[in-house]
Amino acid sequence: MMIDKTPFASRRSFLHSGLASIALASMLQRDGYGDTHAWSPPTGKPHFPPKAKSVIWVFMNGGVSHMESFDPKPMLNKYAGKTIAETPFAETQNPDRLAIERLVVPDGNGNQRNTLYPLQVGFSKHGESGIEISDWFPHIARNADRLAVVRSMWTTDSNHGAQSQFHSGRHRNDGDFPNLGAWVHYGLASLNDNLPQFISMGKREYWNASDGHYLGPAHDAVPLRVDPGNPLDFARSERPFPDPAKAVGTQLISQLNSMRDAAYPQDPAMQARVAAYELAFRMQQSVPEALDFSQETAETRNLYGIDQKATADFGSQMLAARRLVQRGVRFVQIQHGGGGAGAWDAHGGLKANHERNAMAVDQPIGALLEDLDRQGMLDETLVVFGTEFGRTPGSQGSDGRDHHIFGFSVWMAGGGLKRGVVHGATDEIGFHAVEDRHYVTDIHATIMHQLGLDSRKLEIPGRKRLDVDHGHVIQAIIA
Repeated sequence: MMIDKTPFASRRSFLHSGLASIALASMLQRDGYGDTHAWSPPTGKPHFPPKAKSVIWVFMNGGVSHMESFDPKPMLNKYAGKTIAETPFAETQNPDRLAIERLVVPDGNGNQRNTLYPLQVGFSKHGESGIEISDWFPHIARNADRLAVVRSMWTTDSNHGAQSQFHSGRHRNDGDFPNLGAWVHYGLASLNDNLPQFISMGKREYWNASDGHYLGPAHDAVPLRVDPGNPLDFARSERPFPDPAKAVGTQLISQLNSMRDAAYPQDPAMQARVAAYELAFRMQQSVPEALDFSQETAETRNLYGIDQKATADFGSQMLAARRLVQRGVRFVQIQHGGGGAGAWDAHGGLKANHERNAMAVDQPIGALLEDLDRQGMLDETLVVFGTEFGRTPGSQGSDGRDHHIFGFSVWMAGGGLKRGVVHGATDEIGFHAVEDRHYVTDIHATIMHQLGLDSRKLEIPGRKRLDVDHGHVIQAIIA
């Protein structure tokens, strides 16, 4: 009788490779990929000539009031204190028009607030384009002729899961899905092998803390602190370590990784971890250099406001973003006001809340746009200003606004987009997006298009995406 002496690891490898191949073939066939249309992973090259190379994605957590930022509504002043039913705009409350909302849990958030609340800030027209922007954003307003403002966004999650919905396009009730940065990371090759392709800055809540999801952990953003001495967790030894000892440790880790890879050849977490460690080693020199602001002029540092208490933190992130894309980082994702529901979540005291938050971000964002443009980088860098939803035309309590999914504003700049344009519109009280309505993935589609990517060519076997996941390119704002 012959005794099978095949090592256990080899049996496991056979099962992993053999059964995985059968399953993969089955999934390919099921999704319509036969032998003549075999699926293949991205090559790292754009699908068509790109207009942009990099994205700086700036996101305001909590929900910025569109009516006190980029979409003025004087009718709120005219009818202040009246219920919507008492105004000519009662049709905005038609239940059929409100039916896009998808609740996670019924609670005190995202409810209808029916007594109209007046604007808490003035507006002025700016630039040759005459775009109206609130007085809380004077530095962004100075860049009005660089902006493409979209005033007709809508979404479906009336609670703060809308943070992840704006990033991924999918409602929390649907599960977890890759976000836009992860898809860009998946589709395009690196421009600098010594830096991550996808970087995240700012605090993120648990429902919005991951990126790659089913694409795998290799496509999560690398979290970064704007601190040249300690920019990454575990990026340096806590105490001096001799080079010969480092070499011994590195060799041992390499051997252990090889053994693990042989035993579990299909383990994406392991593959991602190895790639991350290798990249971390290269980043030990390149990241601190990218974050060394002493290389910038005093004028530039002052431009971003990093010498002022109110703007120091966010200004440092904006300057870091410019330096990172300058060195080839593809996607820099920056979230302002993370923690709890988000800093912009003004259920009460809206005026004080938005004044304070606008002061923190306005000068740094304005500086970023001006700095990119004067360095000749804005044409190939797409800057996005987004938020999870808007805020209600009606008041919550005496001086706040609730979450509002039916119409809100975002803007983009650079990356081959038109400059100084406004696209879409909400109704006269800012309730519904009524002209050129855009779901959040239309922003994704526009960004992907400018990067030269066709999202339908990035689908993976077994993960068929819905049409809404892909969105529609906003052609009207493309130069």
